[in-house]
Amino acid sequence: MLKQILSKLPRKLPKSDSLDSTGSDAGSNTSNLSNGFQCTIGGSSFSSKLNVVKRVSSVVFPASIAAGVEAVEPHLSFKDVSNQQKQSLFISKLNLCCDVTDFNDTAKQDLKRETLIELVDFISSGSTKFAEPAISAMCKMCAINLFRVFPPKFRSNCSGGETEDEEPVFDPAWSYLQIVYDLLLRFVSITSLDTKVAKKYIDHSFILRLLDLFDSEDPRERDCLKTILHRIYGKFMVHRPFIRKAVSNVIYRFVFETERHNGIAELLEIFGSVISGFALPLKEEHKIFLWRALIPLHKPKSVGVYHQRLTYCVVQFIEKDPKLASSVIKGLLKYWPVTNSQKELMFLSELEEILEMTSMAEFQKIMVPLFRRIGYCLNSSHYQVAERAHLVWNNEHILNLVTHNHQVILPLVYAALERNTRNHWNQAVLNLTLNVKKIFYDIDEELVLACQCKLEEEESKLIAAAEKRRLTWERLEIAAAGLQPPAGNFLVPPKPATCSVAC
Repeated sequence: MLKQILSKLPRKLPKSDSLDSTGSDAGSNTSNLSNGFQCTIGGSSFSSKLNVVKRVSSVVFPASIAAGVEAVEPHLSFKDVSNQQKQSLFISKLNLCCDVTDFNDTAKQDLKRETLIELVDFISSGSTKFAEPAISAMCKMCAINLFRVFPPKFRSNCSGGETEDEEPVFDPAWSYLQIVYDLLLRFVSITSLDTKVAKKYIDHSFILRLLDLFDSEDPRERDCLKTILHRIYGKFMVHRPFIRKAVSNVIYRFVFETERHNGIAELLEIFGSVISGFALPLKEEHKIFLWRALIPLHKPKSVGVYHQRLTYCVVQFIEKDPKLASSVIKGLLKYWPVTNSQKELMFLSELEEILEMTSMAEFQKIMVPLFRRIGYCLNSSHYQVAERAHLVWNNEHILNLVTHNHQVILPLVYAALERNTRNHWNQAVLNLTLNVKKIFYDIDEELVLACQCKLEEEESKLIAAAEKRRLTWERLEIAAAGLQPPAGNFLVPPKPATCSVAC
């Protein structure tokens, strides 16, 4: 009975049989490797690892894209595979780099770094025109490694973004992030890149996530992002309106909500070159960007971080359309700082650059409110503000504008000049005031004398009004003293009426 039972059990093959069967299967079928990929091995080339080819996993790429795509073992070198397999190896290496780096694992970190450097060298060679699976894998790898949420900022000040006094924060992952950024930049810059295919993966969502990275506290990362976004803007014309709108939304959120963002300067640097390429006449969309985004950027306290780039963008708009000068100056006057002397110096510097390109017709539209504000600056107790306001007259173009309109401008600033000659504490400001008065004397001496007479009349009226107020207060004090009761007679306050109804 026992022999009958044992005879029905399956017999175990000998080792030689198992190896032979495995070898025959390897010659015609596929065997699973330890990393999860299926490897197709030809019987004639089994002795060489350099010809090992495997199918791309459907988990990594969609089936519609990965259909028919073969990827080479990722640890091989590009020199060791045929030209037909290089793009497949490129995809395999990108897939290998999709794991987020663990800084505690030095071996994996070094392997990933070496693989990324290989990919950069391969793209730099420019020998391959990338197909859709390669573009998809590239965008996926960049998204996994770059797109991340930054930790909350706990800075001691509330000025928003980086300031000139703050130490920059450097990302510890920059050693491999830099290579990923370099890889993405070289990939986007390839002349043979098919933008019609690439725009499906470098889409609106990809661009928005890229813009989110501009809030990084690492200045090196923001500098790389600046170059990459500029290349994307230049290469993908279909995305240009969306990029402009998305950057506008970033600026709106910064100006009107948070006043905290680290990448405003870099975004403005991109738009400096973008604005210079606008076609004429300017579209209404571009003018709205100037009025609603660039001009309000003068409002935040941290304007000093990006003011130089902001001025460049504004000047580029006026060079394109000089008729915008008056509206820009009105915007500056709207956001003019009252208690911040450093911002006031920036505004005066920007104002001078704008006035250099302002025509006579545009200047006449805003000269009255403009020189009222300059008059306040002339009297500033901060000597640098007062000094900078006086130096406006040293500009030949501005002096020409003032000379042709001196009958309107002189009465607006003469009182400020006269107060400086009498009261200002700084000798340098006093000397500059005397120089400006001399300029007006040379232009129209009669008008200067008339302004002086009018100022003396106004001062005499003010003195008379002050004396009248003093006498009125004296009479009120005497009348109030006569109504006071004699000493010792105190009025007894009446007793409150008792309520007959119980409350």
